[in-house]
Amino acid sequence: MKNTIRKAAITGLLLLPMTAIGASTKAGVTEKTFIDVYNEGGWCMHFIMLFSIATVWLIIDIWIRTNSKKMTPEADVLSAQQHFLAGDYMGAYASMKSAVSPFAQVVRAALGSVGYGKDITEEALLSEVDKINSTMQTRINYLSVIGVCTPMVGLLGTVAGMRGAFGELGASGIGDPAALSGHIGEVLIATASGLFVAIPAFMGFYFLRNKLQAAVHQLQDKAEMLFRHAPYDYLKDTDVGQEATYAAMPNWLAEPESDVQA
Repeated sequence: MKNTIRKAAITGLLLLPMTAIGASTKAGVTEKTFIDVYNEGGWCMHFIMLFSIATVWLIIDIWIRTNSKKMTPEADVLSAQQHFLAGDYMGAYASMKSAVSPFAQVVRAALGSVGYGKDITEEALLSEVDKINSTMQTRINYLSVIGVCTPMVGLLGTVAGMRGAFGELGASGIGDPAALSGHIGEVLIATASGLFVAIPAFMGFYFLRNKLQAAVHQLQDKAEMLFRHAPYDYLKDTDVGQEATYAAMPNWLAEPESDVQA
């Protein structure tokens, strides 16, 4: 996990466009370093850098989470199939409880309701699939938020910089037009940086959203296949999960002994 965050941070810094902006030089013009261009962008560059790192981290994290090896591991699928073929539903529940994949969560939720019939079991299965899909979709939506907010932060920095540039112009007059154009070029770095980060964020959002849908469909198909033609009549009222029960009978149904003797 730490290696992933470290790689995301490094790659996020590379996403910043100042490297490309600072690399373009002309004869007689001093080449600017990455730090120089970064500082010229103003205070908003700190936020844009954070958005850049978050974008890369989210793309890497969601890409890994939505892979079939993570969503429906072959080992978990084979373990569930073997227990189902042997009719060992309690063993299947224990096996899925020890696993950590989304597939195991879905199968475990369905097995916990298998004693209540086909409809309740299918409802529990689909409910767990929706929960997993919602959790992953929330992560993906953060990319959309970054794609919307980053250009606005860059624009805010540009407006603040332009205000300072024109304030200086009003105080000292037109003076040197080249200096004024230089100021304007500097403040536009913020806008360019915001757009540079927003574009991959939106691309990642749409791509990963489609990838998630494909992974969820595969997960649902694998889980539903296990319960096809399940012997629900023989499993009726069976507590496969054997989890602790906390809902006792209402205490007002049991009369105190003192009241009975009276």
